[in-house]
Amino acid sequence: MSGFGANVFEFLFKYRPLVFEKGQLVFAWPWPVYVAVLAVIALAVPTLLRYRSVGGKTRRADRVVLIAIRVAALGVLAFILFRPMLLISTVVPQRNFLGILIDDSRSMRISDVDDVPRGDFVSHNLASSEDALRAALEDRFLLRFFRFSSSVERLADTADLRFAGDRTDVAGALDGAVQELAGLPLSGLVVVTDGAENSDGSLTETLLELKARSIPVFTIGLGREEFARDIEVRRVETPRTVLVGSTLVVEVLIAQTGYDGETVRLDVEDDGRILSSQTVQLPRNGDAVPVRVQFRAEEPGPRQLTFRVEAQEDEMVAGNNERQAVIQVEDRRRKILYLEGEPRFEVKFIRRAIADDENVQVVLLQRSADNKFLRLDVDDAEELRGGFPRTREELFGYSGLILGSVEASFFTHDQLRMIADFVSQRGGGLLMLGGRNAFAEGGYAGTPLADALPVVLDAGRPGSEGPFAEVTVRPTPAGRTHPVLRFGDDEATSAERWELLPPLSVRNSVGRVKPGAVTLLSGEGDGLERTQVILAHQRYGRGQAIAFTVQDSWLWQMHADVPLEDMSHETLWRQLLRWLVADVPGRVGISAPVERIVPGEPATVTAEVEDGRFLRVNHARVEARITSPSGEELILPLEWTVARDGEYSAGFVPEEDGIYEIRVEAGLNGEPGDSALAYALAGQPNLEPFDAEMRRSLLERVAEETGGRFYTPATSAALPEEIIYTEAGTTVIEEAEIWDMPILFLLLVGLIGSEWIYRRARGLK
Repeated sequence: MSGFGANVFEFLFKYRPLVFEKGQLVFAWPWPVYVAVLAVIALAVPTLLRYRSVGGKTRRADRVVLIAIRVAALGVLAFILFRPMLLISTVVPQRNFLGILIDDSRSMRISDVDDVPRGDFVSHNLASSEDALRAALEDRFLLRFFRFSSSVERLADTADLRFAGDRTDVAGALDGAVQELAGLPLSGLVVVTDGAENSDGSLTETLLELKARSIPVFTIGLGREEFARDIEVRRVETPRTVLVGSTLVVEVLIAQTGYDGETVRLDVEDDGRILSSQTVQLPRNGDAVPVRVQFRAEEPGPRQLTFRVEAQEDEMVAGNNERQAVIQVEDRRRKILYLEGEPRFEVKFIRRAIADDENVQVVLLQRSADNKFLRLDVDDAEELRGGFPRTREELFGYSGLILGSVEASFFTHDQLRMIADFVSQRGGGLLMLGGRNAFAEGGYAGTPLADALPVVLDAGRPGSEGPFAEVTVRPTPAGRTHPVLRFGDDEATSAERWELLPPLSVRNSVGRVKPGAVTLLSGEGDGLERTQVILAHQRYGRGQAIAFTVQDSWLWQMHADVPLEDMSHETLWRQLLRWLVADVPGRVGISAPVERIVPGEPATVTAEVEDGRFLRVNHARVEARITSPSGEELILPLEWTVARDGEYSAGFVPEEDGIYEIRVEAGLNGEPGDSALAYALAGQPNLEPFDAEMRRSLLERVAEETGGRFYTPATSAALPEEIIYTEAGTTVIEEAEIWDMPILFLLLVGLIGSEWIYRRARGLK
């Protein structure tokens, strides 16, 4: 209820609405109830008899109206004579404590109402006993002040507030204040905040505890519920790891209010160096627009990237215009096994496309005759000596697997199952290429491998000649923004290049993808009954499977219409194979790396350890070598958590700001094993400027679920008068007489007057 509405209510009903909500209605009629009933009957019966016998001009409707008015007036009079009153619990003055929690975080510096910082409410209303709000509270309570941000502590003087905290932890503040005031007669807590909660604490559990202990919370919300003019970088989605030299397309979500349709500049910086810059047209007010920025990861190691939108002169909050992300750029070689069932040009040109890529190694196993194979780019004479791997250890040593035109009957059932497990359990990348012995034409329908593939294979076609057709290949809407299919620095340049690429041919009829799979390229051509799926992918367990259904992508390099200097084919295959193995885990993985840790606060390192068959083991010796930004090294043993197989963890406390290197090494049976590397950024998180509008819904929830009330600066003057009716602490029962409420006398006069007016209007005596 607004301040004006509350004042009108108090004038008419004598007391505030809260008194009626909390009070219990009783009557102070000194005689027995039956006497009161007889008195009412004695007044009502003559009235009814009189109007029933009235004749003349009166109609039945007139008699009903007059009886109703007279009975209502008698009812109001009887209610007054019964002397109604409210029994309500009130606190005993100066016998109870009241905790006042003041938000000391950075968001309290925001000047979003009348260009005045939110924190000024404290200095004008709670700073000294001369302030009206504080003085009114001190008349009734013993006050205890606290300040809170990421933690809570006693506050001796409000002048000590700095409004410099990096978090707003409402749940932690309530818990800490209750513990500090334990054992004292506590009437409640007052929380002065904007409610911009950004901690990881469980507010639900805290509110349940307060409700169980009958401790009401009264919240005073500061700031606007919606900024008038503001731009916010709401979210940045980046991969955790990429290979050096990879092209990244990162999605940045930008929201705004007050800048409908205007353009701003979005920059991506790496240690002060601009990696990408582009203009963005902002959407309608309140909407968010996803922006895709493209850049290359050129330097190995941890890269701390900043995504920044230029600040506007009249923005209410400028601190939410940028976000940071840490990306691990790996400079290591990933091995891919390429099995081809027959000699064809595709092999030559794929190998040529990635020949200069030092981070991708394609090991070729090409069948030249029955049980005879050509091996290229193997590490030693023993690698693949027996043909395609027959054990999990041998196959799982690769990060990716490419299957060319090779029929399903080439493999044993165990090998097909092993390939599916290579994707789902090992987390490897699988790529199946089109060809006369691939997909359904190769007999893969109904095999374990068919479950992994992103496309639907038609049954009953193994060994048949697929429909040969030329197709014009074009990106789908999802493909136009995918980094693998980018041929230029921006989307427009890439789209122009795709329009110029010549047709390719297909021998496999693939027209449907599975639920959850994404089609990136599609094709149209004569002889096809439906649109051909050219490139599609899906997650399958821990890994991903890709289908590329054309059989001669090399034409994009050798076709007569393709200029000699055109690098589209090479670019596509480099990006495709890097994508295939980008997220493939090793035998040791840091499963829950902390992307940002806070100096002085505990951080946890969690790792998963597997053996050569990628089965989790619980008896490994695991340790983490943590290198601080200054170069100091901490060796931290990790213990099996027992809760999950193969999971090990330990905690440490960072002391410095900067990037920590975390290398986890595992040994099995006394032998050295694998290792994993991750990075964590240590520093105070800059969370306060984000989602910094006043959270009215949260503050109302806190008050409602604990039995308190929500206030704004405009209504906070009512707090001292209403908080005394709490039932917590040391209280007494007071009687609030309501028989003399102005509304009753006004109602009585109004009923009598309305009877007279009705009689005059109807010409009755």
